[in-house]
Amino acid sequence: MLTLLLSPDYAPFAIAFVVMLGIGLIEAIGLGLGHFDFDTDLDAHPGPSLIDWLGLGRGLPILVWLTSLLGCFTVAGFAVQQIATAATGAPLHWSLASAAALVIGGVANMFAAAGLARIFPGYESTVILADDLLRHRGTVLEGAAARGRPARAKVVDRFGQAHYVMIEPHHDQDVIVQGQTALLVRKEGQLFFAVPDAHPLLQTI
Repeated sequence: MLTLLLSPDYAPFAIAFVVMLGIGLIEAIGLGLGHFDFDTDLDAHPGPSLIDWLGLGRGLPILVWLTSLLGCFTVAGFAVQQIATAATGAPLHWSLASAAALVIGGVANMFAAAGLARIFPGYESTVILADDLLRHRGTVLEGAAARGRPARAKVVDRFGQAHYVMIEPHHDQDVIVQGQTALLVRKEGQLFFAVPDAHPLLQTI
């Protein structure tokens, strides 16, 4: 069996199997690398898109989808080679077998992805845009933020994740010192502008 796996005609499927095990191990360890958003503009395509046909538009974590595809490709490849061997006495060339396995595995993965998507109904991405940090409070970590002299601040988003950004006061006369909190009110490029909590404007809220 090992000799069969190491033969050139079966090599693509053996490699796919090893990669699948590696990704599965990463997920099992809990690194969470599969929880990437695959953003697509579905509104621009009134009918089913290629993404839908591939099963990527179902909200499934990308590495879970990739693991499923590699598994389907591996099983399809071995099946194709076994059928070819039984019919002709020899397996197909690896390139022909890979092409056939990719088509068969891709179709099979559409159904597999649909089934897996039902297992992850509660999946919610914790990935946010930088603009989502607006209206959150940040704490200056070092130095003092003044107009033209930004300081590094820590902001905790709604998921409890910490983000480190550079902030300046929204008003020219304000200074936000180390340890002071401030409300992020606008953003220009990578720079946030904030109103310190000690500002009279926020004291009245």
